[in-house]
Amino acid sequence: MPDASPNPQLLRSLGRLARGLSALFWGLPAALIVYAETARAEVLRPMGVVPALVVNGLILFGLWQMDDFQKQERPWRKALDRAKLVALVNFGLSPFLYMYSRQPQQPLFLASVAVLFFSSLMFLFNLNVVLKQLGAMLPDETLRQETRHFTSLNRWLIIGWLALAALVVVLPLRFDAGRFNPTFLYWLEHARVTVQLVLGLAPLAITMALIWKAKEVILDSVFCGRQ
Repeated sequence: MPDASPNPQLLRSLGRLARGLSALFWGLPAALIVYAETARAEVLRPMGVVPALVVNGLILFGLWQMDDFQKQERPWRKALDRAKLVALVNFGLSPFLYMYSRQPQQPLFLASVAVLFFSSLMFLFNLNVVLKQLGAMLPDETLRQETRHFTSLNRWLIIGWLALAALVVVLPLRFDAGRFNPTFLYWLEHARVTVQLVLGLAPLAITMALIWKAKEVILDSVFCGRQ
């Protein structure tokens, strides 16, 4: 990357890219915590819609910081633009979490939270495509291979999460729960929760690890290249 006489514009774009990755690294787990607490209407109730807007704003800030990097690369630009579009949808829907916590019986609020849930998974899916394109442009073969393999794994896990969520919705409509043994239903519910946690948290953890590794590669390339 940078040589003995580094390009100031490239250094500036790399700096913004590193800041954007840092914002995403902290914004993703913060969004998960804020979503959960806001929907339950406990700790964050006094702050209303502000926490959800702040964490989604942090994620949007991170994506816009990455906007100056390699504008001529069309696959990278398309992936980044799709992720920004979905992040904007999440930002617009996030206030409905608080509204749903106050009036859970309201169909509009319930539907909005369901759309936000789906949109958040789609954002994580598209963010992994962004990381795959970013890894392909950075000068680190190990990172390139890791992003290619792990982003593919993440996307399949997210698809599995969506398939499981669809089954949870469809099966009660097709079968009468009273026909099954209560013990079987008890263990089935616990197994469902466990699988959902694994399929939901694993892609998030892997994504955060890839973000951190990409940021380290960028910082090493900048500072080591300038010595």
